[in-house]
Amino acid sequence: MAKGFYISKNMGLAGLLMGTVAVVIIIALAAVYDKEKTKNQNKPVDGVAMLTTASPTTSSTLSTPKDPWEHYRLPDSLSPVSYNITLWPRLVVNASTGLYIFTGQSAVVFQCKKDTDLIVIHCNKLNLTLLNGHHARLTGLDGATAPTVKTSWLQVKTEYLVIQLNGKLTAGKSYRLSTDFQGELADDLKGFYRSEYTEDGGKKVVATSQMQATFARKAFPCFDEPAMKAVFHITLIHQRGTVALSNGRDVDGTEVTMTRFEPTKRMSTYLLAFIVSDFDHITGSIENNNVRIWARRKAIAEGHGNYALNVTGPMLKFFERYYNASYPLSKSDQIALPDFNAGAMENWGLITYRETALLYDPAISSVGNKERVLTVVAHELAHMWFGNLVTLRWWNDLWLNEGFASYVEYLGADYAEPTWNIKEQTILNDVHKVFAVDALASSHPLSRKEEEVNQPDEISEMFNTISYSKVLYVLENLLQQGFLCSRTSPTSYLNEFAFNNTVYSDLWDHLQKAVLTTPGMSLPHTVHDIMNRWILQMGFPVVTIDTAMGHITQKHFLLDPDSVVDRPSPYNYTWLVPIKWMKGGVEREQHWLLQETGISNATGSEWVLANLNVSGYYRVNYDMDNWERLLNQLTTDHTVIPLINRAQIVDDAFNLARDSVPWESVLILYITRYLSQERDYIPWESALRNLNYYILMFDRGQAYGVLQGYLKMQITPLFEYFRTITVDWTRVPTGHNDQYNQINAISFACRMGVERCRVLTSDWFREWMLNPDHNPIHPNLKKTVYCNAIAAGGVEEWDFAWQMFKNATVATEAAKLRSSLACTKVPWLLNRYLDYSLDPAKIRKQDCTSTINYIAGNVVGMPLAWDFIRARWNYIYTEYGGGSFSFSNLINSVTRRFSTEFELKQLKQFKEDNARVGFGSGTLALEQAIERTTANIKWVAENQEHVMKWLANEYHKHGAV
Repeated sequence: MAKGFYISKNMGLAGLLMGTVAVVIIIALAAVYDKEKTKNQNKPVDGVAMLTTASPTTSSTLSTPKDPWEHYRLPDSLSPVSYNITLWPRLVVNASTGLYIFTGQSAVVFQCKKDTDLIVIHCNKLNLTLLNGHHARLTGLDGATAPTVKTSWLQVKTEYLVIQLNGKLTAGKSYRLSTDFQGELADDLKGFYRSEYTEDGGKKVVATSQMQATFARKAFPCFDEPAMKAVFHITLIHQRGTVALSNGRDVDGTEVTMTRFEPTKRMSTYLLAFIVSDFDHITGSIENNNVRIWARRKAIAEGHGNYALNVTGPMLKFFERYYNASYPLSKSDQIALPDFNAGAMENWGLITYRETALLYDPAISSVGNKERVLTVVAHELAHMWFGNLVTLRWWNDLWLNEGFASYVEYLGADYAEPTWNIKEQTILNDVHKVFAVDALASSHPLSRKEEEVNQPDEISEMFNTISYSKVLYVLENLLQQGFLCSRTSPTSYLNEFAFNNTVYSDLWDHLQKAVLTTPGMSLPHTVHDIMNRWILQMGFPVVTIDTAMGHITQKHFLLDPDSVVDRPSPYNYTWLVPIKWMKGGVEREQHWLLQETGISNATGSEWVLANLNVSGYYRVNYDMDNWERLLNQLTTDHTVIPLINRAQIVDDAFNLARDSVPWESVLILYITRYLSQERDYIPWESALRNLNYYILMFDRGQAYGVLQGYLKMQITPLFEYFRTITVDWTRVPTGHNDQYNQINAISFACRMGVERCRVLTSDWFREWMLNPDHNPIHPNLKKTVYCNAIAAGGVEEWDFAWQMFKNATVATEAAKLRSSLACTKVPWLLNRYLDYSLDPAKIRKQDCTSTINYIAGNVVGMPLAWDFIRARWNYIYTEYGGGSFSFSNLINSVTRRFSTEFELKQLKQFKEDNARVGFGSGTLALEQAIERTTANIKWVAENQEHVMKWLANEYHKHGAV
């Protein structure tokens, strides 16, 4: 725990000087704030040069950038070596300005790589104190003479501080650039920002940070690109009674307000973290390293950090063995923040989390909450090596960081909780999710060209399902070959590039070395040839197996086969596909499909199943006879087919039907017949997610009645099964996945109108309403019970849930209530809730977009949410930031039901009306929404009548339930 140290006389004088400067700065900020509000042209005020000071040489045209400061990428003439940074966040509102602020000083030592008379360094929304009439002070080091500053300005669009010199910096020489600055400690969840919470009846403020991907420049002037690694010397000035944390251990201090930290390892700016709070912590250890969990004092006192602490140590040891590399740092801090935009952030040595991703209360939180803590912690710890020790060179290769961490997170989580069989869930959490996006013509490759990813919004757009989830199974194509089990390739990769940056081909080099040095290991092509086809072209193939002729073919799979693929592929959208398969229940020798067509021995009268255990990133189609054989097997004894492949068959079938491949669309509904016999979670979850597409397409029209009736028949046996094994809902299923499937049984039964389910959930909720201090609902079932009871109720139920939400002190409980409040069918309540979503006093900014998403998921709320964001897009975009990772989710959620020409016209009009405002990180999502809506219109037109006829026949044949 950082306690600070008593300040010496000299230090006190320095502090007094800093305080004097700060007063001047604060006065200046008031003037600036008024000017910004009225959107006037800003000029230096009382020695503080504002961000909006523009370059006198910048052209206002939209021509191709000519000057270095007009480009979004830094010039390659300078390279940072180290930073000395002092920051002082004020945790009380300044009486004069009404703002929270921070002040700071930074000195960056850099080496000149090429002679230049220009310094370009990132700086965004910082007010720089003029030093001798300029924005920074330049000095030479080790005998170098620094040229004088000719002029300096802040380039707003590209977020630079630009300094023109009267002479040139000399290649090979080192220099120091010093700045004094202040910024607003805003609540915008970016850079150095403010988080607030209530504890013991009073408001408390935390100064915290989020630098990824382009927000370090909002905390201090810096070379803010991942390849610009440096060593950071951090000092934080803070109030007595608060704790200061950063990436390294604190090395000074006893009682006062300045905490200095050990120098960091050589690292990227986006991995920095600074926090000042009055949080408490619990401590563990791994050999010589402290492991600490930080959170609100009450949360720590009540043991909510214990589970995260208990799994962190074992997983760190696991990763050390897996990577064959020691944990690189001297300590591991993890902290739960009340306000945090992402789920978590892998800051090196100080990982930040939402409270829901780190804290677990066994009395209130569900099995799903516990698993989320496990997997998120595993993911972030995996980054300590893959991503932090070795870092991507540029954001176009984001998957190098996120994809590999997504893969090994399941290994670490499985090690910590071996009975959960958590690897099985990758097909649901990753494969099926990324298939839905990567099947669009507007998708993108894992590795994009560097020139496609330059602006901050374009960088934020890369933080998507493809970067996180696709590589999981692309790598699996190789991992299943066996040679990576030795882990020699990740180890050699980490050893060679430690504290440096890489591109994807560096990883392929090391994988290829592993192939060549592994006895008995062979591949049909080099690792580069195989893997480049999966990462340099978007999408994936559907592999079609004709068991009558023994033919195998591959084709680029598109949800809408008529959509136009504008992005060219260097491989003409063909892949090198490893096919694991079985015949008649017996696994056969792996086959490689190396061209568009091939020959196999998958012939005969026994059923054939390919992509065994979903080890490859592709869909599988069969001739009609083999589909019928698989259906017969599912009906007679579905357990003969591996669990994960049952989920795969369901998902492939539903999506192949949407692709309009040559088979009857209603055939997929024959597959759902077997579900009345299925009891396992993975296949049921796959089926429910796919059936949800039918619900979304039909729940506003006449087809929904027969669809609901048929699905009611299919879910009732599962509902009754869990009622029986839980002894009328009084016991918890023993299996981890069985607990998930119990939730599915209740949730879907209520949704499909099973009366016994409606009564059950309403009675439980009413019992809670009668005694608010005693909640009788098991934590696993809270979310589905809350939602269904609120949906079946009215104003009384909603107002009670809202009060419980406001009273909630555990983040996971508040999250369940917040999502469930969107389930009401009362339009005016939904409209009021939409208004609440933009009021930070009612809904935290981090939760704004997800709250709107929940409302849009309600068939009654969807048109209300669509009208809401159209009417307020300018405000939402400006206030909540177009670079927010959640903007793409907002657009996807609000538009996922769209299936009419009228809605498509509205969507295109929305794009046109807001072209000048922009869509930020949601730009690609908007294009995908238009593409999906077009495909939905076509699918409904072609399939609704056939589906209705089949459903009606089945429903009436077996009798209404």
